[in-house]
Amino acid sequence: MGMLRPRGGLGRGLGALLPSTGSGLTELDLDAIVRNPRQPRQHIDPAQLEELAASIRAHGVLQPLVVRELSGGQRRYELIAGERRWHASRLAGLTRVPAVVKDVTPQATLELALVENIQRADLSPLEEAVAYRQLIDEFGLTHETLAARLGKNRVTVTNTLRLLGLPESVKFSLASGEITEGHARALIALPDDEARVLALRQVRNLRLSVRQTEEIVRRWGEQPTERAVRVARRPEAVGTMETRALEEQFRAALGTKVSLSRSRRGGKLTIHFYSDEELQGLYELLVAGR
Repeated sequence: MGMLRPRGGLGRGLGALLPSTGSGLTELDLDAIVRNPRQPRQHIDPAQLEELAASIRAHGVLQPLVVRELSGGQRRYELIAGERRWHASRLAGLTRVPAVVKDVTPQATLELALVENIQRADLSPLEEAVAYRQLIDEFGLTHETLAARLGKNRVTVTNTLRLLGLPESVKFSLASGEITEGHARALIALPDDEARVLALRQVRNLRLSVRQTEEIVRRWGEQPTERAVRVARRPEAVGTMETRALEEQFRAALGTKVSLSRSRRGGKLTIHFYSDEELQGLYELLVAGR
């Protein structure tokens, strides 16, 4: 029988990054523990936090926090891993929590916080990108070195960092959940921010899928780069993108070919069918089902 491998995509987990030296498991006052100022995660879902607090009330803290002792002789500790457990323990009414004290550098603290959140899928794409940028800027890491430290592919790290270069409106839409990381990655391929903002408007207004967004970007690329934005801003060009996207949505809803043509006074929507059975299905969907 082969050796079981841990679940998850990271090549290195917390155990691989934490040094073996340390004072081991202990109990610490919650008030003696302070938040890691480099914590990558900026948002904790209140409902999930309350669920965790309820679990802690019932079963206690099953997994100890990981902290490092701060200098100054006042017995203060900085969180390395376990911020949700720290918040939830306070919410549950605890005053002391189990913890493991480790002797690590500020760089390792940020790496460990990042790895824990990635493994738990707790970070948004932008939070992950900001954490990568911190490690690169503060500690002089290359994309390749950072990828190796986190057990990720270098291309993945580079593509995630590219999200930080998007215009603010696109980043806001990504952070708020209006678009996905797949949409954002597609928009990166457009020639400049003006084009990305214009395309974002189409994506939001028409609720385009990632594949539809990629198609818009591909068609944009069929124009010479220096003319792409100017051509796309023409009303007829924007109208064409909207028309093709609407056709795609009608096709998905009706399960058959749909042609849409538009004019100043309206337009024509043609629904194709290829058998009496298909016609009957369309009738039931559009007429009998009202």
